[in-house]
Amino acid sequence: MAKECHRAWLTECALPAALEAVGERWSFLILRGVFHGLHHFEEYQATLGIARNILSNRLARLVEHGVLERQPDPYDRRKIAYQLTEKGRELLPVLVALRQWGERWVSGVPSNPVLVDKKSGRPVARMAVSTCDGRPLSLTELGWLDRSQIAAPDAAPAGGSAVDRTATSPIGSR
Repeated sequence: MAKECHRAWLTECALPAALEAVGERWSFLILRGVFHGLHHFEEYQATLGIARNILSNRLARLVEHGVLERQPDPYDRRKIAYQLTEKGRELLPVLVALRQWGERWVSGVPSNPVLVDKKSGRPVARMAVSTCDGRPLSLTELGWLDRSQIAAPDAAPAGGSAVDRTATSPIGSR
């Protein structure tokens, strides 16, 4: 029963669709550029050193998936500016988390420039999975539940805690 449940959950997971939309090196580097203030094809090409055809393809894919939108540049109507949509802006935590992971486990050195809170000038905190009230959670504190088993935000969990449920699967368990 548990394996069948896991198989069903994995087929309903949104991760493959998300990776289809943005899960490719050049797409993430383009998004990094947009978050750093780049808006034009020529800026991406010069900054990334990406071939024109690949850049054109990746920009078109990001527009097609609603991550970026093409707009006439307000300063030069002959140019197209690429702007983040709300959907695209919500990728910021993903990029920050990947960057932080890369600093720790791949490059081993802090990136420059440093992402800071404009108000305090202090670096942003490490990205973490947290509870609704903000408490960070470790891998051993996480589990999977079927959506039908999730209690309403202001109701007590039905049938005991998530750990007690037979359909629960801890993340990382086999």
